[in-house]
Amino acid sequence: MIRNLVLLFVLFFSVHSYGQLGGKSTYQFLNLVSSPRQAALGGKSIANVDYDVTQPLYNPSTINTEMHNQVSANFTSYLGGISYGTAAYARTFKKEKEVDGEIKEIKNTIHIGINYIGYGDFDGFDEQGNATATFSGNEAAISVGYAKQLGNSNFYGGANVKFISSTLEQYKSIGVATDLAILYSKLEKSFQATIVVRNLGTQITTYEDVRESLPLEVNLGLSQELENVPIRWHLTLENLQQWPIAFSNPSRVQTDLEGNQTQEEISVFGEVIRHTIIGAELFPQKGFNIRVGYNFRRAEELRIEEQRNFSGLSAGFSLKLKRFRFSYTHAKYTSAANSNFLGVQIDLK
Repeated sequence: MIRNLVLLFVLFFSVHSYGQLGGKSTYQFLNLVSSPRQAALGGKSIANVDYDVTQPLYNPSTINTEMHNQVSANFTSYLGGISYGTAAYARTFKKEKEVDGEIKEIKNTIHIGINYIGYGDFDGFDEQGNATATFSGNEAAISVGYAKQLGNSNFYGGANVKFISSTLEQYKSIGVATDLAILYSKLEKSFQATIVVRNLGTQITTYEDVRESLPLEVNLGLSQELENVPIRWHLTLENLQQWPIAFSNPSRVQTDLEGNQTQEEISVFGEVIRHTIIGAELFPQKGFNIRVGYNFRRAEELRIEEQRNFSGLSAGFSLKLKRFRFSYTHAKYTSAANSNFLGVQIDLK
């Protein structure tokens, strides 16, 4: 069973290895940060297996019974007046089944999630520059997810099915996609490893008779809580479907005294580091915890020469009060643009 699932992942990876980054596919909002916790840990922390009911929006194999009757809502005031948010809910269903002559209780957890983004209002103009009606744009995706232990092993497989709707001015599009994930979880070692293939799908209806690809991502995540120190570290290798990932920045072109220009050169190490995100949680099991992360690609792409603006750095905290858990994160992008993430999770049990 495990070998067949791994083979399926390899097949999907090879077939869709043409996946591109931002600007080369539609429904880009699908890969935005889904929660303050994820934002604080660098933007793509995918190996959390606990109460966090928002986590399966990015990795369905993390769905577990601890999420039962948990509901969450998250909001972000993003760059340029854009706002987006997510919501999630999970419920565990129990049934009895006879196994080897014994009656055992079987638990299955179903996860439902919503991603939404609003681009705000825009002033419309015709070809001559005359003002026309204002217009707006928004996109949303509803997902249903499920995860299952593979036999009696430490491996779990999960999948999301997503229905996507997009309206940009007068243009509309509908699509469908799926996320597939495999998780290895060693509870006694507090260690998790996972690989996630996101946004395998297609447009059902296009904006204007032009079919576009979806923003495929292949991510690998590792996470472990240290034995004698209350810290959980996170490591994510993102966008493994594309190599190289870096682009030479035209603003970093060097010109010598004779007017000769030299483009920015990206080393092999520079390519590797742009795929890397690191994060850590202090007191991960407590009612109050602190989170910090660093996104190397964001730091490299948004840094300003001869200025220290801490692009790529993010930090936040979580506070649990009875049945409510509040989360906040501040993520650094550039000197002129930062984002704040707010979230609440409620235990309905």
